[in-house]
Amino acid sequence: MSVHRVAVLALAGMAPLDLAIPLQIFAPRAETPYEISVCGPDSPVLTDSGFAMAVTSGLETLDTANTLIVPGFAPGALPRPFPQAVLDALVTAHDRGRRVVSICTGAFVLAEAGLLDGLHATTHWQYIDELEREHPAVHVDRDVLYVDEGDILTSAGVCCGIDLCLHLVRRDLGATVANQIARGIVAAPHREGGQTQYVPAPVANAGDTALADTRAWALERLGEPLTVAQLSRRAGMSERSFMRRFAEETGTTPLQWLMSARMGLARELLEATDHSVDVVARDSGLGSAANLRLHFRRTLNTTPTAYRRAFSRRVPSGRT
Repeated sequence: MSVHRVAVLALAGMAPLDLAIPLQIFAPRAETPYEISVCGPDSPVLTDSGFAMAVTSGLETLDTANTLIVPGFAPGALPRPFPQAVLDALVTAHDRGRRVVSICTGAFVLAEAGLLDGLHATTHWQYIDELEREHPAVHVDRDVLYVDEGDILTSAGVCCGIDLCLHLVRRDLGATVANQIARGIVAAPHREGGQTQYVPAPVANAGDTALADTRAWALERLGEPLTVAQLSRRAGMSERSFMRRFAEETGTTPLQWLMSARMGLARELLEATDHSVDVVARDSGLGSAANLRLHFRRTLNTTPTAYRRAFSRRVPSGRT
């Protein structure tokens, strides 16, 4: 496979977890073409956790990378001003067709470079107001996990960086490979970027009934008709309580979650089997081939046949 180079930009005050996310997801694997490196203007770099980290290459690495990722900074650690050499290097790389990505408050670096002007973008919910105030030319999306603007992508806080990086793998290599990586790192199931980033009660309180088992049960039965009434009975709740608790745990509704899961299964079936479009539609719970085509057109702007043709042998190289 053609090599796809990923460069992670290490800046003073960065959050180590934000750096670790792309290093883990884009680590070299037999089924992927990724090569990843850490670059920056200085070495060593002092993280916001108080320890220093060696950087293996300089900003020149941005010229040879296909994807550039800017990690975020912990609360209170946003450095000002950002190095002008870094901002110039990001602009130059983007002008040359590189894909540029930020995790969490790394969006401030892209905004300072002017790369987000006129685009939709997001960041950690605690810094939404600050991003909007400091960069009025940016269309700030407040309640999303990540925003995909083609060759510029931004994510909300910390764990949303996992969602965004897996989304990139899904774009590059398809759902099967992305799901393999997700399972390998024990990540949550695929979450669409449009879900809300701030979930009021993401973890069940002691004695409460979490819905993880109900969701796992549903994932084993995506090809069957599933209703909110069935799911709520499985969870042992009233429909109203189930709907409220489901939104608290996932940031979306049961029906939206089911649709996302069924689309994910349909993509895997198209990539990994030679089943007809009718069979894929049936087995994924999307009903008819016409309905499957409708949802592929709406969500992916393509057809099931074109998707299968693209991801049966497509690998990322250069701009995606």
